[in-house]
Order: sequence, then structure tokens, then C-alpha cells
Amino acid sequence: MKAVLKKIVCISLTVVMVMALTGCGDKARHEEAKKKYGSDKLTVFLPGEYIDDDVIPSFEKKFGVTVNVEEFDSNESMYTKFASGDKYDVLIPSDYMIERLMKENKLQKIDKSLIPNMNVLCAEVQNLSFDPTNDYSVPYFWGNFGIVYDTRKVTLSDLEAKDYEILRDTRYKGDIFMYDSERDGFLVAFKSLGYSCNSEDEQEIQEAYEWLLELGNTMKPVYVTDEVIDGMINGNKALALVYSGDAVTILEENENMSYYVPKCGSNVFCDSMVIPANAENPKLAHEFINYMLSYEISKKNTLAVGYTSPNAKVLDEMIKNDFADNIAYVPRKSDKDELYHDNEFLRKKLSELWTKVIATQ
Repeated sequence: MKAVLKKIVCISLTVVMVMALTGCGDKARHEEAKKKYGSDKLTVFLPGEYIDDDVIPSFEKKFGVTVNVEEFDSNESMYTKFASGDKYDVLIPSDYMIERLMKENKLQKIDKSLIPNMNVLCAEVQNLSFDPTNDYSVPYFWGNFGIVYDTRKVTLSDLEAKDYEILRDTRYKGDIFMYDSERDGFLVAFKSLGYSCNSEDEQEIQEAYEWLLELGNTMKPVYVTDEVIDGMINGNKALALVYSGDAVTILEENENMSYYVPKCGSNVFCDSMVIPANAENPKLAHEFINYMLSYEISKKNTLAVGYTSPNAKVLDEMIKNDFADNIAYVPRKSDKDELYHDNEFLRKKLSELWTKVIATQ
């Protein structure tokens, strides 16, 4: 008994000593970070479930810092919180929202000398129209918007023949998930009518509104956001409007599901990392952005989340290996696909009309 007790005491003392040494080591690393970056704390605001679980802890450990992560469920809710005065060091919004933040002088220029990993970016995410020289934004994920469908209920040939009009095919009444977003909802109507998703023409907007009203009243779709992922994995509906990264996840989990992007056009997007003009820790923010572009972290993120990596090497590897059989992973290229652009008139008009569309359900 005494021998065992002595062993336990020795082990306990060893654990305490290791913890004490680790604590001392952490403290020293934090002090080192303060000297190098001016701070050992970073605040990041990103979309929910948009990062591998190990990435933040690994960044904290490697650089001796503490990262506070907050999540948002839409670009609009992110803007509201940010504009109210909350301070962040890194934001990860979508293209059109970045365009708005740039117009309002709410972002600072990227110091590209502090982000050497920008040279890993694939051509598809460089110099996009919302930030032509990537002076204010660094790509994080990209993708497009399309239709996930249950191959047991819907045929590809039918989709190809009807594009978005399949959403008004009465065979699928009550069997559709619509994405609850004014930009994405109106995209579907605009493209089905042959218009740009950035149209400012009031007659075209009215036609799109009436198209959506008719769809809602006739087809009785269910309006959802992230619930669409589990809903389609479980086969709850025949058709769903979905972002490509979520489609990747659905297709990986349910072999009966496939993905289609209508020929008449869709939205192609690029969510990017930006540094607010009032960021308190811009040097550490640059380090974080550079870290997120690295091969190891880019690979972890794309495997965990399903959205398309901006890292050219990772993208090539995913296409050839991990997502070789997943049709949703690589966004298709079409002249009819568009980025959303920020437009104050369109922003307010679509928000007002979408509220009316939803209210009829």
C-alpha cells in the first residue's frame, strides 16, 4: 500500500510540475506575441460552422495568442452588429457585403507583404469585380448556388429542360425547400425570367416578385436556411435551393442526392477575409489570414466544411481525390453566372418585397 501511495504521489507531483511549466511556457509565448504583434488577442467574426474545429486552437498554440470567435447567420446580421460599434480584427463576409463595406470606408487595405501565402490562390478567386486588385479582401471559400434534388423523385433530364421552372412544377407541391434569403430568392426569379440578378429595373423586379408570389402560393415550399442540410440528408424533400458547399455535404451523406446548376444562370460567390478600419490588432489579423491560406489549414477547412478551397494546390488535390466524385465541389463556369453587387436601391427593395413573399406563407 505504501509503495502504491508513493507512486501516486510521485505521479501527482509530476503532473503539477508539468502544468506549472506549461503555464509558464504559455505566459512567455503570450508575452512574445504582445511584443511581436502589439497584442496577444484576436477577435474573428465569421459565418456559423465555417471552420474546422481544430484550426483556432492550433493557431492559438502556434502563435501564443487567444482568439475570440463570434458567429453570424447572414451577411446582413453581421453588418448590423458590426455597424452598431462592435469591434473585430477579422471579418469573413461575402463579396457584395465587402463591396458595401469598402464604399463606406469601413475596411483597411491589406498589407500583402504580411501575407506571403496570397501566392497560393487559384486564378478563379483573384481580382474579382468587387475588389479587382484584392487590396481589401483575401478569399476564404468560394462556390455557387443551385438545386439539390432527390434522384429517386426528380430526373436530370427534367431539370435540364425546366431549370428553375421545375420549382413551379405542381408534381412537387409541398416537396420543396426554398432558401430564406432575398438575394438568393430573387436570383431564382430573375434568372428564370432571363434577367440579371443585379437588375435595378423596377418592371423586372416586379415581375420577379410576382414569380415568387405565384411559386409560394401554388407550391407551398418550406423556407429554411441551414436546416436544409439535415433536411436533404434525411431525404425530406424532392428539391432544395442550396449553396454548393452545403450541397457537397448533402451528397457525401446521402447517395440518392445530386446537384444541378440551371443553365439560365446562377450566383457565383467568394467569401473573403477582411480587416476592419477600426481593428485593434491588424498585425495579428494579417498573421491569421496568412495562416488560413496555408496548405494544411486550407485542406482541413475544405474537408470539414465542404466549400471550395481558394488554395490552388488544395483545390487540385480535392478534385483528384477527396471530392473527385462529388459534382457540387467545383463551381461550374458560365457567362450567365454572376456575383451579387451592392446596390442601396436594390438592397432595400428586395428586402421589402421578400418580407411580403414570406408573409404570404
